[in-house]
Amino acid sequence: MIYSSENLFRKFLDKGKDDSKTYEELKQLYSILESIIESSYDAICVNDSNAMGVIANEAYTRMTGVRREELIGKSLPQLIDEGTISDSVTLKVLKEKRVKTIIQNIRGKELLVTGSPVYDENGKITHVVSNLRDISDLNKLKSELYESRVLTKKYLNEIKELKQKEGARLMMDGIIAQSKEIIKVLHLTKKVANVDSAVLLNGESGVGKEVFANMIHINSKRVNKPYVKVNCGAIPEQLLESELFGYEKGAFTGADIKGKPGYFEQAHGGTIFLDEIGEMPLELQVKLLRVLQEYEIMRVGGTKTVKVDVRIISATNRNLQELVEKGQFRKDLFYRLNIVPIEIPALRSRRADIPPLTYYFLNNMNEKYKMNIRIQPEVIRCFEEYHWPGNIREMENLIERLVVTSDGEEITVNHLPEDFFSKDSPTKEWSLKELVEELERKVIKETMKEYRTTRKAANKLGISQPALVKKMQKLKINEY
Repeated sequence: MIYSSENLFRKFLDKGKDDSKTYEELKQLYSILESIIESSYDAICVNDSNAMGVIANEAYTRMTGVRREELIGKSLPQLIDEGTISDSVTLKVLKEKRVKTIIQNIRGKELLVTGSPVYDENGKITHVVSNLRDISDLNKLKSELYESRVLTKKYLNEIKELKQKEGARLMMDGIIAQSKEIIKVLHLTKKVANVDSAVLLNGESGVGKEVFANMIHINSKRVNKPYVKVNCGAIPEQLLESELFGYEKGAFTGADIKGKPGYFEQAHGGTIFLDEIGEMPLELQVKLLRVLQEYEIMRVGGTKTVKVDVRIISATNRNLQELVEKGQFRKDLFYRLNIVPIEIPALRSRRADIPPLTYYFLNNMNEKYKMNIRIQPEVIRCFEEYHWPGNIREMENLIERLVVTSDGEEITVNHLPEDFFSKDSPTKEWSLKELVEELERKVIKETMKEYRTTRKAANKLGISQPALVKKMQKLKINEY
């Protein structure tokens, strides 16, 4: 530790120089005080009543970058004129004669500085002790929080705008589109809604085939007529025929004595949606083909046909053409159902929709559970990299789980389930460290592309220029 000719303590030591015992005690006390100040993690500096620097510990240099030789023996007005410091809490303490706290900028670093006066026995200020704390990390967190809130507001506003745009959102909650892939599908869906042609919705599980079927019915001329949904894979094979086509009284043991109309009769004048059509048994496919050809059905146990007027929409996550080649699906039925095929893209093929969908579901869950959970932008980036084998249904379920299990007010990467980063994931075989590095690489490239220089990019990212250059070398970022 450096002192100004050790004048600070010699004043006290001089009082006991004629008494060797007292002198040694004071000297020992001075040594202890020196160790205490030097071991402090916080930066400490001391100025005398003339605002001259007399003490600075090692933490001061570490925190500010100012060597103690630059501070000791110099007056604070001189340091301000030289640009070493932006302001002085000591001068304020000497003027107002009380403890003061200010934000001080020392060589580009923001510090929280508290100055405390030291009085003599006559009540005069002899020294001012200043404690400095680095608030750069706090400011960085505040900046990240602000950016997160701005980003959240941006996406929520985009969702609001999407609700008002033709082709971006077509009258249905749950279909949010920003990508050209899904907007193209939405245009086709709306177009075929106005005619009665059979529509076959193809797509992986969870892409929202039922939502598109709903849209077709709502935008059709049959909107005020019955809309019947049937999951062909959820009804036992032995019951499916009677459920679809109905049955007459006494048709089988346990049948209603009055008989029962089937789903096709119930949908008369409206629309029937046959989900998981690829699960329909071959023997029933023949009867369904008759409905498509003749628009009539015959109840189980019946002897006469019943005319029906229905619009048929079917959906499957299986490749029906392959099933036809394997003899598991009738070719003639396939052609009847496939008049207007609509391929609904998987979520990983429409990544531009991931951010607005995320905030849409987050907003819904917050309203549902009366919460106000936010989500960090880093989580959105993870979502954009994920494969989403369960598509939109998986995303909605995951966001609900994150909202109800969150132990704070913000969802972070650490809240994501372990299997989200599992090597069994269909994305890439990345560890969490590799995933974080890839996200860093992406963010740095985007920032460099926008700001062009490492100095400006480092300032935007809240790190020093050398740290950015070092990180770019580590991540092997040579072009952007």
